[in-house]
Amino acid sequence: MNTNLPTTEKSTINLIADIGGTNIRLAQATAKSITDTTDIDTCGIDITDIETYQCKAFSSLAEVVAHYIEAKQLDNLVINACFAIACPVDNDFISMTNLPWQFSQKELKESLNLNKLSFINDYTAIAMAIPLLSEQQKVKIGGGTSVAGKPISVCGPGTGLGVANLVPLTVAGNEQWHCISGEGGHIDFAPINETEQQVMNFIQGLRKRVSYEQLLSGYGLEQVYQALLFIEQGKEITTINDKLSAKDITTKALNGTCDICEQTLALFCNVLGSFAGNLALIMNSQGGVYIAGGIVPRFIDYLKSSDFRARFESKGRLSSITEQAPTYVITEEQPGLLGAAAFVLQR
Repeated sequence: MNTNLPTTEKSTINLIADIGGTNIRLAQATAKSITDTTDIDTCGIDITDIETYQCKAFSSLAEVVAHYIEAKQLDNLVINACFAIACPVDNDFISMTNLPWQFSQKELKESLNLNKLSFINDYTAIAMAIPLLSEQQKVKIGGGTSVAGKPISVCGPGTGLGVANLVPLTVAGNEQWHCISGEGGHIDFAPINETEQQVMNFIQGLRKRVSYEQLLSGYGLEQVYQALLFIEQGKEITTINDKLSAKDITTKALNGTCDICEQTLALFCNVLGSFAGNLALIMNSQGGVYIAGGIVPRFIDYLKSSDFRARFESKGRLSSITEQAPTYVITEEQPGLLGAAAFVLQR
């Protein structure tokens, strides 16, 4: 870094962050391999100076960002920032769900002396990363062929069920991606066979309403396991010793040590296929449907051998749409940072 810049000139850097409930990752982003074309997918991104901090070690977001700026000697630079965060960002005031951090976006920008500041939802960031993924950062599941410049959908079973969509737009003569986010994980669950109907009935005894997130998430896996245990054995979980975590269910299913766990994981993959296919129909996602989140990358080979793709394609007289749309699992470890970089550079 050149620290002897004339006082009348300042270099510009792009500061990005992926802010979770436990960790915050900060880094810097620059564009590379820029061509003469305005194609939205031809520009690569370099992400450098990545630092991970524990959120609990800082009293506020401003404190940890200021620490990074000082540590990297960025004080004398023009800083454009984009922060991906796991909470709503529509209003100026942000109150994080899993942290006691509250702040005004406008005041944060001023206190850190940022030139520009954008906050985006974490699934907006993941969606924005998708057009930049290499073949090494994703795994294709089944058939279908991606069509350039067509809508893309992403869903991610994890703590919850995140959903977002990308559509191409032309802005001032340049092609860009625009993310349409929402709460698609909370749409009503639709069972398609007797077992899924029984699982839904069981969950309805626990919840007022059954959404897809009630099955396609960490706690969803646990609820499906409880439901199948009751359906198969008439056994209700009454003690802590009877409970299995989502990780335990997945492990036992994959190593073949628990029949109910195997049934649970199979049902999870089937329902995920139907849900992903629904997204493809809603958006005509000929650019592909991508699976993100922390659960599915643990069992990609199992997903390939499951009925996921068959359920994805099985859409009656409109199956031609889903048969043409490819499906992928995202394996990139930092999609939030990559998406924040894509957003700030595109802007």
